[in-house]
Amino acid sequence: MRILSRGTLREFWRKHPDAEGPLRAWFAEVSKSEWKTMIDIKRQYVTVSVVDNERVVFNVGGNKYRMVVKLWFPEEVVWVKFIGAHGSYDRIDVKKL
Repeated sequence: MRILSRGTLREFWRKHPDAEGPLRAWFAEVSKSEWKTMIDIKRQYVTVSVVDNERVVFNVGGNKYRMVVKLWFPEEVVWVKFIGAHGSYDRIDVKKL
């Protein structure tokens, strides 16, 4: 998968250094993935929450943070739309990202 918004991840871990390791690991794993469906993602990440047919929520850093990504399966693209603590996550409408 090709991941858009790597800068978003870097910016986040500069503010939250404890998230750097988990985000780097996630980036490395997802870059090597070949997801075709949401089922493929659920097999790899059992704690992921599927929002709809193009959005999922990942738990990051032992569920300290949440990351929302949008997926385009035919193009094999993952776009990081949001990453933040639970309080910030609770204030967004994931379906509008």
